[in-house]
Amino acid sequence: MGKNQIIIKDKMTQTLEDLEMPKEKIYKNGMIWTGTFLGGPLVTGYMMAENFKAFNEPEKAKKTWIYTIIAIIVILGIIFLFPDAPNRIFPIAYSATAALLVQLFQEKNIENHISLGGKLYSWWRTIAVSVIGIVVLMIPIIIGFVVFGEDVQIQSKTYGPTHNEVLYDQSITEKEVDNIAQALKNVTYFNDASTRYALVKKLENSYDIYIAVDDGVATQYKIQQGFAYLRSELQKSFPNNKIIISLFVDNINNVVKKIE
Repeated sequence: MGKNQIIIKDKMTQTLEDLEMPKEKIYKNGMIWTGTFLGGPLVTGYMMAENFKAFNEPEKAKKTWIYTIIAIIVILGIIFLFPDAPNRIFPIAYSATAALLVQLFQEKNIENHISLGGKLYSWWRTIAVSVIGIVVLMIPIIIGFVVFGEDVQIQSKTYGPTHNEVLYDQSITEKEVDNIAQALKNVTYFNDASTRYALVKKLENSYDIYIAVDDGVATQYKIQQGFAYLRSELQKSFPNNKIIISLFVDNINNVVKKIE
């Protein structure tokens, strides 16, 4: 057998080896996107790292874990620094990022794997990994808020024979609360005929006064005009502070109308 024939045979053998059905299972694009949306960036890192291992690219798998840890630290930092940021932004943002990363770094290998008859992990495993991922991600978030979160203590003071009540937290001083209560009395919101309630928070130079209303009331034009007048009258007592009236239903997290 000639030298050229041996070379051709070796190349054919190598080609046949390359075309063998892959033995390892992988996660396809949709699984990684879904897993990320449900379980967070930790799931992205895990699934892409497992794919790189299956593609015989262990160094890329290691780098994936490094980048994943950095991304999680950044995300946790944003959550702690901006706790009031809309929660829905995060799943959409890192799911879109995961889809882009898979497209850039794994899509061709995933397509080759499937075309050669390679197997995929099941959707049940994808869901299970997602659940584990979100549980693991929530642990430092919960610990962080328990250890470093603000200990909000609600206090209250009553005024007049009908015990009109103002609730407040540590963002505002008792003297400021007394001044607001007096202003509410001056505009006759607090009176001696019935008991009324208000919760007051201070943000920088603004006083946010929360007042409970029945469901549907806040959308009525006359009611809105009445509270707008109340706000404008209160504002006269606090020329250096912005007055905001927040109308809520059932609890203060359900503000249905802000008047400012």
